[in-house]
Amino acid sequence: MPHTRSIALASALAAALVLSGCGAEIDSDGGAEASEKKVTVKRCGESVPYKVPQRAVAYEGGSADKLFSLGLTEHVHGYVMPPANPPVSESPWASEYAKVKMLSDDLLNKELVVEAESDFVVAGWNSGFSDQRGITPKILDKLGVQSFMHTESCFNYPGHPEKVTPFKALYTDLERLGRIFRVEKKADQVVGDLKKRVAAVERKAPAGGERVPVFLYDSGTDQPFTAGSQVPPNDIIKSAGGRNVFDGLDERWTQVNWEAVTKAEPEVVIIFDYGDQPAKKKIEFLKKSPHTKELPAVKKNNFFVLDYNEGISGPRNIDGLEKFGKYLRELKG
Repeated sequence: MPHTRSIALASALAAALVLSGCGAEIDSDGGAEASEKKVTVKRCGESVPYKVPQRAVAYEGGSADKLFSLGLTEHVHGYVMPPANPPVSESPWASEYAKVKMLSDDLLNKELVVEAESDFVVAGWNSGFSDQRGITPKILDKLGVQSFMHTESCFNYPGHPEKVTPFKALYTDLERLGRIFRVEKKADQVVGDLKKRVAAVERKAPAGGERVPVFLYDSGTDQPFTAGSQVPPNDIIKSAGGRNVFDGLDERWTQVNWEAVTKAEPEVVIIFDYGDQPAKKKIEFLKKSPHTKELPAVKKNNFFVLDYNEGISGPRNIDGLEKFGKYLRELKG
């Protein structure tokens, strides 16, 4: 996740029990025995044995959305939503959020997980999980609490890194969570639907000529914070038919300088919108700053607002792609 500052409940289920939410069905036979039997799944580059979680805790919207999209609400104990996250009432899974507990509106911590008697935590590396804050997969392993990390955040995970493109990371997470919770069929369906939606946008993307240069503005006045090649907005821009002007940076969320932005001459600026830094104020800054007021995108008022949960790893990435694809297709020269 980009921001250091901001940034599951039932007894074991019998086979074919229809879960709330998206109606996933447990694929394994054997009821309680099947849920206790462990299956080995990757956690970043590390192979980890998992039993079916019953009291999952999700950190931020992307984590919760992945679980809810797989129909796993009955396995979710609660969620943690720091200030950057928009209200959960805006989520496509708002009704599922309402069925579980809001555990905190602050950052994830070990004490919260222990108090919740959680048996599974889903978060990203260097966002929810953090050496500095004393909550890591290794620490939770010692406490007997299972954990899962977003593949997108495994890029710089110490000891067991894993690097794939952001959309592929999203699909990988859903497939791996499907195995952990024994809902592989549901995961295949969800991933298949997401891939179809991506392909539909890519087919409509502007063809021929140079791709529209796009700059994502997250935050920062002295130096801008933006998206490198290892986070979802890079794939959103690419699949929509644009070019992230910082796609050459083999980084996740990263700091650059205004000179590099000026030199890139972006035709479109994506404003990353989140709770404690609203898009309107960012646009006002870009229109007044001597570094940016003469940029082609700013002079043409070519601003696209990307919701926080459309920019962090989660199913809503594809919502963001569809909206941005439409924006680029309708963009005037």
